[in-house]
Amino acid sequence: MKGLHAWAALMLVFGATPALAQQKGMDELLKQIQQGSQQASQLNAEREQRFLRNKNEQAALLGKAESDFAAANARANQAKARFAAGQGEIAELKKRLTERVGDTGQMYAAIAQSAGEFRGQVAGSLVTAQFPDRIGFLDRIAQAGEIPSVQDLEKLWFLYAQEAAESGRVARFPAEIVDALGEKEKVDVVRVGLFTALTADGYLSLQPDTGRLALLARQPEGHGGLARDFSEAKEGVHPVVIDPSRGDLLRLIAERPTVAERVHQGGLVGYVIIAIGVLGAVLAAWQFVYLLLVGIRVRRQLGNVGQPREDNPLGRVLASLRGDTTQDPEILETRLSEAVLRETPKLERFQSLLRMIVAAGPLLGLLGTVIGMIITFQVITEVGAGDPKLMAGGISQAMIATVLGLMIAIPLLFVNSFLMARSRTLTQILDEQAAGLLAQRLESAGATRA
Repeated sequence: MKGLHAWAALMLVFGATPALAQQKGMDELLKQIQQGSQQASQLNAEREQRFLRNKNEQAALLGKAESDFAAANARANQAKARFAAGQGEIAELKKRLTERVGDTGQMYAAIAQSAGEFRGQVAGSLVTAQFPDRIGFLDRIAQAGEIPSVQDLEKLWFLYAQEAAESGRVARFPAEIVDALGEKEKVDVVRVGLFTALTADGYLSLQPDTGRLALLARQPEGHGGLARDFSEAKEGVHPVVIDPSRGDLLRLIAERPTVAERVHQGGLVGYVIIAIGVLGAVLAAWQFVYLLLVGIRVRRQLGNVGQPREDNPLGRVLASLRGDTTQDPEILETRLSEAVLRETPKLERFQSLLRMIVAAGPLLGLLGTVIGMIITFQVITEVGAGDPKLMAGGISQAMIATVLGLMIAIPLLFVNSFLMARSRTLTQILDEQAAGLLAQRLESAGATRA
């Protein structure tokens, strides 16, 4: 029993110990809750105070902003009033200025218009290549929005006088030009008034868009020497080509085809016409020289008929009866006729061929014309007739072939007529002298029989 009570007392001691510990923890928890509640209340009070302070500050800022806004509106109204007053003053000043200016505005408009018109003239003047700053000044006067100064008016008058003075002057000056290859180079340029500009290499043209001088890509045929001589001359009077269009006419003249280019435009038919024309000319020249020499020798032989020579047809005809004792008139006449006929082919040589060439020339020209027109119509069919330059090739071939045909036919016609007349004259001399020789032999034979 005693043991049992001891175990019971021990259990009570151990059971009471946890209960005491739990009670102590609850007290501490309550204490912590109270402390937290006090701290939260203190924080809320501080927040309320800060909110109130911020509210007062915001109210003060709002008041200040409203005050500033009212002041700004007042200043804006004052500025508007001053602006309106200023606009009125400006309008009044403009009115007074217009009244005071009067005819000055019309004078300025006339000056600006005159400067603009003169600027167009200067842009196409060769003098501008020597004085390139003129264009910028005239642009400023023509486009300025204010009345020009006295200095500007004096300079404008000076440019008018300069243009008039330079129109009658030959000047030499260095300038940058564009050569035939499109490269820029610095050379000495000679300007003849307002008409022509040139260098030792040839004539120049003015580029209106840049005011720069450019060497003509093709120089006018036959005038290059004049440009070189005039450019290199230091004194004296020398011929030179004057172009009133400032290079445009020279450019057009230079674009004209040369003789070789014209011949090339004739095509294959043109070459054939030229070939037969050259052949006819050579043959005609050969026969002309032959007949000329024969005529000289025949005239020499006429002065000494009694001594025939073998270097001319008349001498050979006269010598045909030398040593012949035949007295039969028919035989003598036949032998003389044979001698004359033997010489006639040489005197009439190439005449038939020349007549054929004269007839063939225009026919070949007509053939070239037909071929050229066929080419022209083919081009029209392919690209239309809008660009005449595309048809120029066929038309040129047609015209050049006709011209070449007539050029060989007409001269050869006259030459052949001359050769025929000359050969007939020599043949007639042979016939006359043969008849005279025959009469002389017959007369001698009759006297012998008598």
